[in-house]
Amino acid sequence: MPAPVQPLFLGQGSAARFGLYHAPAAPCRGAWLYLPPFGEEMNKARRMAALQAAALARQGYAVLQLDPHGCGDSAGDFGDASWDSWLADVASGLHWLATTLGAALPQPPGLWGLRLGALLALDYASRAGAAPAALLLWQPVLQGSAHLTQFLRLQVAAEMLGEQRAAGGTASLRAALARGDTLEIAGYALAPALALGFDGLDAARLVPPCPVHWCEVVAAPGRPLPPAAARVLQAWQDAGATVTVRLAPGPQFWATQELAEAPALLAATGAVLEQACHA
Repeated sequence: MPAPVQPLFLGQGSAARFGLYHAPAAPCRGAWLYLPPFGEEMNKARRMAALQAAALARQGYAVLQLDPHGCGDSAGDFGDASWDSWLADVASGLHWLATTLGAALPQPPGLWGLRLGALLALDYASRAGAAPAALLLWQPVLQGSAHLTQFLRLQVAAEMLGEQRAAGGTASLRAALARGDTLEIAGYALAPALALGFDGLDAARLVPPCPVHWCEVVAAPGRPLPPAAARVLQAWQDAGATVTVRLAPGPQFWATQELAEAPALLAATGAVLEQACHA
């Protein structure tokens, strides 16, 4: 029987970060720090993240699901968060896992990220003095600028449907961020320190310094990796990165209207990690 999930806080006061810890089945094979997606995608993905964390724990991996600064039950409001504070949270989560597991941990913890959480994992790994053991990337955001534009379009659409007219579209919203304005979009206060922190990131330039397990959801069996993702994969491989890709048919659960599950993604993740253990 797996151990019960343990809710906890890393730090205190304004530095408190909420997490859910899944203890590994013995013997411990490693550890993963989960970094969630952005905005409402985080809430839509909680079910899948919990299912995968439990599955990893049964496989012998410790998992810490972390709510970054200003998200979920962590301290601060969303508008207080910055990309730098999220990078600091990654470091804190990795340190907590390494310290908690101690000698039972056979290698440093890895980073498991979904969507923008995957881009955060890539950015952290590219900057860190000591690389994580591996990266587990679920549907990584490949261009921070495109992801920010997608989010800004929610406000443009809301203005078009309301009494206000969308003046200048996403360009005017980007200009406001550049001036230092915080934007209220879909119930989230988006601060420049967060938005501009990931706006310029390009996954193709963040060559992973450790092995990568990339799991991509596709619409139907047999579909190839999307062209933009294939270009990033090729850039990484040309730079010498070790990348294993698994495609899993299923719904885009982080964006569906109702909560959805993608069993094939869970299976693909388990399979790619088993393959890595026996490589």
